[in-house]
Amino acid sequence: MNVKPLGDRVLLKSVEEEGEQSVGGIIIPDAAKEKSQEAEVVALGTGKKESDGSVSEFNVKVGDRVMTSKYGGTEVKVEGETYQLVREDDILAVIG
Repeated sequence: MNVKPLGDRVLLKSVEEEGEQSVGGIIIPDAAKEKSQEAEVVALGTGKKESDGSVSEFNVKVGDRVMTSKYGGTEVKVEGETYQLVREDDILAVIG
């Protein structure tokens, strides 16, 4: 992949959630599902530039599974795959 996020941005790939059937056995179509808040870090930007000119390091690394804010980031398509481009502040937690 040829995408390199800039600044404090992180490229994420959504982790598909299990269980497409509800408890009552009703199958939920993809269009009605909520966007997954769990994702895997695919690429990191260059880091956030502080007011003194230094660059702060990321709290996540490539390969981490993370939880993101529900409405944060921008959805992008690269080579037929859908990714989410978010600021590091939109990442709420590292899972596991």
